[in-house]
Amino acid sequence: MQALVMDYAHGAAVAEHCHSDDQLIYAACGVMRVSTAAGSWVIPAGHALWMPAGVEHAVRMEGSVGMRTLLLPARVEGCEVIVVSGLLHALVLAASRLLEREASASAQALIFAELATAQRISAFVPIPHHPRLRGWCEAFLDDPAQDISLQQCGARLNLSARSVARLFQREVGMTFGEWHTHARVMLSQRCLAAGQPILAVALDHGYQSASAFAAMFKRVLGLSPRHWQLNTLQQRGVVR
Repeated sequence: MQALVMDYAHGAAVAEHCHSDDQLIYAACGVMRVSTAAGSWVIPAGHALWMPAGVEHAVRMEGSVGMRTLLLPARVEGCEVIVVSGLLHALVLAASRLLEREASASAQALIFAELATAQRISAFVPIPHHPRLRGWCEAFLDDPAQDISLQQCGARLNLSARSVARLFQREVGMTFGEWHTHARVMLSQRCLAAGQPILAVALDHGYQSASAFAAMFKRVLGLSPRHWQLNTLQQRGVVR
C-alpha cells in the first residue's frame, strides 16, 4: 500500500493515466470529476472513488481540492464511490506515517475493514462515445442549470432531434430526458454533501422549486435529498 498527498487549485487537471494497483481517490476537500471512456464520476468532499487497477482515467478539480490517494492491492472489479467515515478519513490522512511504522499491517487491515463497510453511493454519469455528443454532454456537466430541449441539442450539434435521441439510447441506454435528469441528480450530490440548502441546490441544477427537485431526486436515488444529505453527513461524522 502506498499513500500520496496532492493539493490542486480550481480548474487543475490530471491527464489520463492508470495504475497497476487499485487506487482510492479521496476528496478531503473540494470536488473532483473523474472521467473514463465510459463516463464520469462526481466525487464530493468527504467521498472517495475506488478505481480498479488498469483503468485509464483523468481528473478535473472544482474548487481547491485536497486529493489524498491510496494505492491498494487489486480488490475491486468496477469503480465504486464511497462515503468516507471519520475513522477512514483519519486513517487516509495519516496513512503515509502509519505505513512506515511497524504497525503498518494493522493500519492496512483497518483501512480495508472500513472500506468493506463504507456506504456506497451512485455517482456515475455515462457519456456517449460520439465525439460531438460527448463534447456537449461534458459541457452540460459544467452547467447543469441550463435548460435545453432535444431539438435545441440537435441544432447545436448539427444533427436531427431523431439522430440525437437514437445516439443517447444506443450509447448510454437512456433517453435524452432520462440522461438529462440523471446527470443533474448525480451532480447535485456534490452540493448536498457540502451541506448546502435544498432550495439552493435545486435552483443551481435547473429546477424551479425544492419540491420538483426532491421528487426527481427520490425517483432516481430512492430517497429524498434531505435524507440523503443527513445520512451522508452522519456517515462522515459531520452531524450526529
